[in-house]
Amino acid sequence: MKKAGLIICLLLLIGCKSKTITRDTEDLKVKKVSSAEINASQQKKAYELGKRVLETCNTSKFKPFNETEVTQSVRENTTEERLTKTCLRFRQYYGSFIDLKLDGVYKTKQEVIYRYHALYSKKVANKELRIFVNEDNLISAIKSMDWDEKFDSKITDQ
Repeated sequence: MKKAGLIICLLLLIGCKSKTITRDTEDLKVKKVSSAEINASQQKKAYELGKRVLETCNTSKFKPFNETEVTQSVRENTTEERLTKTCLRFRQYYGSFIDLKLDGVYKTKQEVIYRYHALYSKKVANKELRIFVNEDNLISAIKSMDWDEKFDSKITDQ
């Protein structure tokens, strides 16, 4: 009886093979863009919008984004309440926001990623701001994270 149960379990395991999912890995590849390939107006837009978000922490005033600047999801997620909550924590730990320093520009099949080192008044502050720009030249994501000298493309998942 035990042998029959074992054989049935083995047959079930063999019969329940998981399907193999094929994925276009081209969508996941991230490559660094040379300075000659950078779109200057797009870079300026990413810088200004990133700075506008972080300067909210200094001024406590946020000018909402419009549909020509960011995607609908970014407009919905970048609320004054959420920014206030984040800013309180950032000001406590990092001090006042000073500026953004461009560290690199990266490209996937669908987006351009601007990686900035966020500079704050306290020396312990070591933050990064990533601005994602989609094919329609709209900001599709804004992410803040701890700074790492090495760009980690695994963090680009939204």
